[in-house]
Amino acid sequence: MANPEQKKLKRRPIQAAETMKKIMADYFYELDAAAKDPKKKVAWCTSVGPAELLHAFGFYVYFPENHGAMLGASRLASEYIPVANALGYSPDICSYLTSDIGAFLKGETPLKKAYPGIESVPKPDVLVYNTNQCRDVQDWFKWYSRHFKVPCIGVHTHRGLPNVTKTEIDDIAAQMRALVPTLEKVSGVKFDIERLKETVRLSRECSKLWRETLETATAVPSPITFFDGCIHMGPAVVMRGTERANDYYRELLKELKERVKNKVGAIENEKFRVYWEGMPIWGKLRELSELFWDLGGCVVASTYCNSWIFEQLDPDEPFESMARAYTELFIVRDDDWKESYIERMVRLFKLDGIIYHDSKTCPNNTNSRHGMAQRLSNKLGIPYVIVSGDLNDLRLYSEEQAKTQIEALAEQITSRK
Repeated sequence: MANPEQKKLKRRPIQAAETMKKIMADYFYELDAAAKDPKKKVAWCTSVGPAELLHAFGFYVYFPENHGAMLGASRLASEYIPVANALGYSPDICSYLTSDIGAFLKGETPLKKAYPGIESVPKPDVLVYNTNQCRDVQDWFKWYSRHFKVPCIGVHTHRGLPNVTKTEIDDIAAQMRALVPTLEKVSGVKFDIERLKETVRLSRECSKLWRETLETATAVPSPITFFDGCIHMGPAVVMRGTERANDYYRELLKELKERVKNKVGAIENEKFRVYWEGMPIWGKLRELSELFWDLGGCVVASTYCNSWIFEQLDPDEPFESMARAYTELFIVRDDDWKESYIERMVRLFKLDGIIYHDSKTCPNNTNSRHGMAQRLSNKLGIPYVIVSGDLNDLRLYSEEQAKTQIEALAEQITSRK
């Protein structure tokens, strides 16, 4: 039975969060210090880019998409997006990109408030992208490349793949190898294959632990929610390839396994279980999690949080396995593959329904626009709802409309039980 404080919070706090706050603080302070030290080098990397390769050169690695999520969570993104629009960036493109560039131009960052002493994002020495998630990241990084007058290099990934073949793997691996000369020049460090193998090994271990963490939610009641996952995925995104991230997930996993053993759910009185397909609505995570608490519903799994599971990584074949891991992503695949994936998730996590987030500025991570939701509902015999919104731009989200839709979905599910 929950104590009064838990009732007030409408959530069961995860104790490991305190550890995560500390290591994330350490990470950002180290980045800030490195950016101010001429002897150290900072690389910017897209969230599903070749971070292992950058760690092998000794770069301090910064992920602007993580910063974009922080801007969304701060609910200030809509103040910054018009600044980028004034430069000629369309309101229809990625609101991570527009809010991030807009905030930079205004000299603002949520890092200032979260980590006193940090005044700006870390200045890059090189920017490295992978277009596996979208082409916007290339344009995003090239803007900063022009601004800071530093190199911008990247990998161009194949899209809409039913299967990932040797042809795609060989191509992406070759593109990754082609990054090495520039990284050597910028870092002043000669490429060492053994260092790369070690970072790949650590990253694979991180992925394994993160998958185990997410799959604790197959238990009934689930010890963790999608909303928890959006927060606790931080180390898997920005620190994979380091032992620090792995230590954190061992701690978190131990706590969640204890919850499973004692049948302690992430919410009280779990009545139904749903899947979140698409991007988070960063500025509304708390309100949405509290709505589900009130309804007795648990969002137990998502496509989004699973996007940082890279168990294909193999230290014996670092380039080829990085190519495979970063090309077998959900977002890169065709609709038939995606539908089969979601079907597996529905069965694995014993789900009663699906919520699709139609994210206005993120078509690459929106899968409800071409009939998939209806096809899967017909096939699986479970209800769904499509919530319109955006990852960062809350002007595109109606809280009342979303609340009504989710309540209707909950009523549909519970009436069928």
